[in-house]
Amino acid sequence: MNEQELRAEIVAVAQAIDRAGFCPSKSGNVSARFAGGLLITPSGLPYARTRPEDLIHLSLDGAVLSGARKPSSEWPFHVAIYRARPEAQAIVHTHSPRATALSCTRRGIPAFHYMIALCGGADVRCAEYATFGTPELAENAVKALEGRKAVLLANHGVIALGGSLAGAHQIVAEVENLAGQYLDILAAGLEPAILDGEEMERVAARFAGYGKVG
Repeated sequence: MNEQELRAEIVAVAQAIDRAGFCPSKSGNVSARFAGGLLITPSGLPYARTRPEDLIHLSLDGAVLSGARKPSSEWPFHVAIYRARPEAQAIVHTHSPRATALSCTRRGIPAFHYMIALCGGADVRCAEYATFGTPELAENAVKALEGRKAVLLANHGVIALGGSLAGAHQIVAEVENLAGQYLDILAAGLEPAILDGEEMERVAARFAGYGKVG
């Protein structure tokens, strides 16, 4: 994929999550690795008006390499995740309604459904709270993402990483779905049956050959 194709795909994913209602009040952001750094969506620009040329090229130290706009305020955790996770090629961050609601309880999503394995492990953790856009939030996110592809950010939202933009997009959408199901169970006054570690390992092994997006 060349630079223009990558820029266009980042914008397409950003507009898709916006249309899905995952980015109220211009929240959320999307990035992908590029040329030793990353391309990231700009701060404060509605996704419906965002164009490929609006993206900002950052180094993995957070320096602006090109782009006329200000990068997303959450660039610190994008940079920190790419530095900590060499396999990550893309990151999607949302404030999707039900996952964000769950994050405000500061509880993660347990293995109540086998699709949790899509998120890289036996659960989706909730990272400790820190103010948005800070190094502390970046540090908390990286820690909670160890061995995982998705994390809830306490009182904030969701981060998903993937081997591709399509993969990160798929995961962040599934986290919203799972969070909604889990909240529905809790709202009914019930507790779900949790799949054990051995079963989640079997599911992960089956997913490895299932043709899922990276």
